[in-house]
Amino acid sequence: MADAREPVVVIGLGRFGTALALELAERGHEVLAVDRSDARVQALSGQLTQVVAADSTDIDALRQLGVQDFYRAVVAIGSELEPSILTTSLLVELEIEDIWAKAVSDHHGRILRRIGAHHVVFPEHEMGERVAHLLSGQLLDYMPIDTDFALAKIRPPHSAVGVPLAESRLRSRHGVTAVAVKREDGSFTYAGQDTVLSHDDTILIVGREADIERLVTRS
Repeated sequence: MADAREPVVVIGLGRFGTALALELAERGHEVLAVDRSDARVQALSGQLTQVVAADSTDIDALRQLGVQDFYRAVVAIGSELEPSILTTSLLVELEIEDIWAKAVSDHHGRILRRIGAHHVVFPEHEMGERVAHLLSGQLLDYMPIDTDFALAKIRPPHSAVGVPLAESRLRSRHGVTAVAVKREDGSFTYAGQDTVLSHDDTILIVGREADIERLVTRS
C-alpha cells in the first residue's frame, strides 16, 4: 500500500490539472507535473519544483522522466480524447499501480476504465451537479460521495428541532443520518442520539440523493 504522501505524477496542466498539482504540492506531496505546452510549463515553473514539457503519448519520454517509478499518476487531460486515452494506456503499460483519469463524458469514462484506469473522475459534471443543488436555495453545501449517495450541509428540518436525534427519526422517516452539528458561532462536532437541535444549527447529513432532496423540499 502506498504512503498517503506518495509522490504523484500529474499529466495535463489545464485548469483541473494545475489546480490539482498545486493543491497536492501544498499538502506536502512531491509532484511531477507534465504538459506538452511550453507556455503552461513556464507559467508553473515558479510554483512547482518539478514541471516538465513532454509528450505524454510517447512512452520513451515517460520513461526518461522516470514515470514508471511512481506508484500514483493522474491523467488530467480531458478535452482531447486521443491523448487522454493513449496516455492512460501507456501508464498501464508502465505498470503504474494507481491511475486516476479525468473524463468528459460517460463514453470517455468507459473507455478509460476498459483500458485500465483505476479511478475515473468527472470534475465538470460533479461541480455542475453540486452547483445545481446549491442554486435550489435549500442546501448550504453539497458533495456527491458515490453513485446516488451524498453529504449535505443543511439547516435542521422542523421535525428534528427541540427533540433528541433518536426521537427525530431522521433515518427511519427520511432515510438520512445526521453525522455532525454546528451551533451558531461554534464549530462542527459529532452528532449523537442525545443531540438536541435548534433552528439556528447547521447539520451535516449523509444519505441517498433523492432522500436528501425530498427532505430539504419538505423542510
